[in-house]
Amino acid sequence: MKPAFAAALLALTVATPAAADLSLSQAIGQDGIATTLARLDALDRAPGPEEHFAKAGLRFLGGIESAMQLQWRTGMDQAAGNAGETLGVPLLRLPLPPNPAPEAFSGALVSQLFADLDAGMDRARQDLAALPEDAEFGLEIAFDDLWFDVNANGIRDPDEDAGALLGPQLMGWQWQNRDPAQPLPVIRFDTADAAWLTAYTHLLSGLSNTILAYDPAAAIDRVLAARKAIKVAPPNSGDPWDFDSSFGQFADAFAMLEGAVNAEPDVTRAQAAKAHFLATSAHNRRFWTLVAQETDNDREWVPGEGQTSALGFDLPPGTGDVWQAVLADGEALLTGRVLLPYWRGPTGQGVNLGRMFDEPRPISVTGWVQGWAAVPYIEQGARINADSLRRFEELMLGNAALMAVFLN
Repeated sequence: MKPAFAAALLALTVATPAAADLSLSQAIGQDGIATTLARLDALDRAPGPEEHFAKAGLRFLGGIESAMQLQWRTGMDQAAGNAGETLGVPLLRLPLPPNPAPEAFSGALVSQLFADLDAGMDRARQDLAALPEDAEFGLEIAFDDLWFDVNANGIRDPDEDAGALLGPQLMGWQWQNRDPAQPLPVIRFDTADAAWLTAYTHLLSGLSNTILAYDPAAAIDRVLAARKAIKVAPPNSGDPWDFDSSFGQFADAFAMLEGAVNAEPDVTRAQAAKAHFLATSAHNRRFWTLVAQETDNDREWVPGEGQTSALGFDLPPGTGDVWQAVLADGEALLTGRVLLPYWRGPTGQGVNLGRMFDEPRPISVTGWVQGWAAVPYIEQGARINADSLRRFEELMLGNAALMAVFLN
């Protein structure tokens, strides 16, 4: 599952002032994310725990929806040569419906997308922070009610259903093999899931700040200008076996990436990204602590021991402990307690990943291959091993990448 799938499942059953006879799930299905959130924000009383969680979930979803709307409005996926998909950039690889008349595209719009996403995640965390730690609630959403107003016309079009947008990307062959006559699942979110959601807001903020630390706008514009000067055909407009339709698009994407990271970074953004990634682990750890205390088994999102996910699967025994060991390795890397191996030099040294966030520099690909760019971060010390990750991969039986994103 991708981060967008996790976001797409977060909505709740809270009645709203303008639709008191509807659950929140039904209100989203009828009126959309933005309208339902506006009703909750307009409450003339102090929100309860369910409403704080509802607003946080809707702001999370709204951040994803806003990113989709910006992509659709500008035809970003086509204008950028499918760079987001080639490089695996979150939110830039979803198969959105085509826009027949997109606005002008520029690299600054990519920066805007991730700045807006970071701001949306911050607002979601404010709602989550208002939840008492001992708050008990159970809130439901039917995935069939969820949709994203991609073209911002306020109408639920068939190709805007969450299943149509996310299903093929998130579930692969399992999506194709499902019975389309069967309704999509209903999820019941509870207290533990507030910690899971908080962790995911930090994860998306960490990714956003990492991208913004090496602002890609100028590099994207330079590549787009070169494509225009060389008279390169738009992506997917010609023979799919044409060399430029394959290697050419990869070259464009790599040039955007290399041009972005080989520039002076924003130190504040890089340090913020590190803090968000560490917070992701901390809140994920709290999630597993709360899950272990649950005694029910009711349409769970991420199931604990003895529970089943509403998505129709159980996690192998010990998943929580093994996954937390993986996160602990990530924390050790970010704090510099262990080092990343480097291909040159003795085994008693490695790269301090945490210092790369604390003291970021332009990243030269050739410099890292040769070594001169790595020198400022090379230290003596213990290097990370892959034991925890290997145990997780063995436990997941080939689904490690999918489940890593699901568990965050």
